[in-house]
Amino acid sequence: MENNWLQSFIESIRNSQLLRVLLIGFLILLLQIPIVMIRGVILEREATRNEAVRDVTSSWGETQSILGPWITVPYLHHRVDKRASKNQKGFTHTETQYATFLPEKLNITGTASSEVRYRGIFQVPLYSLSLVVSGRFSKPDFSAWGTNANDILWDQAHLSFGVSDSKGITEQTGLKWNNNELGFFPGSGESSRTKPGIHVPLRNVLKGEAFDFSFPLAVNGSQGVFFMPFGRETEVTLTSNWPNPSFKGNWLPSKHLVNSDGFEAIWNIPFLGRNYPQQWKTGVDFKGAVEASQFGVNFLAPIDHYRMGHRSIKYAALFVVLTFITLWLFEILNGIRIHSLQYLLLGAGISVFYLLELSLAEHLGFVTAYIVASLAIVLLLVAYSVVVLRSPKKASIIGVIMAILYSYLYIVLRSQDYALLIGSIGLFVVIASIMYLTRKINWYGPKVQ
Repeated sequence: MENNWLQSFIESIRNSQLLRVLLIGFLILLLQIPIVMIRGVILEREATRNEAVRDVTSSWGETQSILGPWITVPYLHHRVDKRASKNQKGFTHTETQYATFLPEKLNITGTASSEVRYRGIFQVPLYSLSLVVSGRFSKPDFSAWGTNANDILWDQAHLSFGVSDSKGITEQTGLKWNNNELGFFPGSGESSRTKPGIHVPLRNVLKGEAFDFSFPLAVNGSQGVFFMPFGRETEVTLTSNWPNPSFKGNWLPSKHLVNSDGFEAIWNIPFLGRNYPQQWKTGVDFKGAVEASQFGVNFLAPIDHYRMGHRSIKYAALFVVLTFITLWLFEILNGIRIHSLQYLLLGAGISVFYLLELSLAEHLGFVTAYIVASLAIVLLLVAYSVVVLRSPKKASIIGVIMAILYSYLYIVLRSQDYALLIGSIGLFVVIASIMYLTRKINWYGPKVQ
């Protein structure tokens, strides 16, 4: 009698749909462990790629930020020490300060010849940039500040041009200043020692009311190039053979053309569009405003398979859930019993897809890797489902569902702007299908009405 009662109790547990669903839910949670581990592998490989990129760019040239040119004119500032007593005259302190003047007109024309270098299996986009910088300066004017003419140190004035990674400069260059030829020196000058770049003294060439200038510059860089609108009128024209530009910064190009042969972009930046004036002096800091005004382009790889890996693994739990629901429907609608270990093995196969996709993408590219990995997993699951479901026809249904899921995931990954919409519609269709298929199930017993 006691054995019959125990046997009946065990049988009731086995036939309880609620307990069966809870067990399947536990298996889904258990499979999140390998998924989390695979996510860690993606992060590790991405870090290795980033280290390889830094290793190459540190020698070639990093992302370049082009700043300037600008004129710096030192002047003497006299300050009275007001801490003297009533019976004493204040002491006058004289110190050298600096005034910064920006060009009235600035034109930058550049051609970036891009290429891909490899460090091991990792791609690093590099470029060689040829610039021609030209424009016009007005004579620096101190009248707005009331500076004494005798305190202006014209013989120490210099023109500076900032290059964020100056080791990328590959050729000597000279400045054409009206009818004068002047040579550049390393560094941005006395007033801005911390800024990398080049400068040229303007000792005896600031005589006149306007000064036309031009100079070429050849610089190596990687991943992107950015400019600052230092002119009252700034125009930057950039062409490149890189077919996948990503325009960034405070302004987008006013005109651009992108095709398989590369791109051409033109920026026209008005003086009123930036948040700093044409001139300032020591004591006023516009560093933040200048950095915020940068604009330019990043040279992106067509498809970053690590970013795609991060995005695709977000759907891993959903794939496991939908596959297990399909198997569970076979159980309750066809009376097939599937062991928990068989659920786990099928879930493990789904999880391996993301590792297989990543490892193949590093060698074959994302699209080819995705196709090969998804086909391999679909064939694996179909072959095993033939044994589990004891029917090639039912196993083929699993294969069709998995093929639809992987096709659906690929569309979501490639359509980032519509990913939320596509995902929401897909989830609605899945829930509606489950509701329809289970509408006649008697949840209080093992039989279908």
